[in-house]
Amino acid sequence: MLGKMISAGAFAVAIVTGTAAHAAGDKAKVTLVYDHALPNVPGKSIKAVLVEYRPGGTSPGHTHPKSAFIYATVLEGSIKSQVNDGPVKIYKAGESFPEFPGDHHSVSANGSKTAPAKLLAVFVVNSDETELTTDDK
Repeated sequence: MLGKMISAGAFAVAIVTGTAAHAAGDKAKVTLVYDHALPNVPGKSIKAVLVEYRPGGTSPGHTHPKSAFIYATVLEGSIKSQVNDGPVKIYKAGESFPEFPGDHHSVSANGSKTAPAKLLAVFVVNSDETELTTDDK
């Protein structure tokens, strides 16, 4: 139920704000769709981003703020993912995975060359964090 509420709220915010962080070529489009302070945890917020991949699309290797715990759910299609030195996995619509503080997300890509894919990443993070993703150099 919580997931449905977050998803519904996230999409409502996306429609209202239309905020897009980036989209270029085969690089995934990332949109902040939810940002709310946690009233019972001072200094922490829940933030959600919608990540949209074109067929064959990718995101560069990246990290997130050291305060971030992330729960990612595949909404559509399939996502190829590798966190730290773990195995490369393909997650299908309805499947999810976590990222813990300090993790390195080395592979993040559409699992298909012919169909789009969407991922909702929900962060619990320090409220003052403005950059949720730092691409590898």
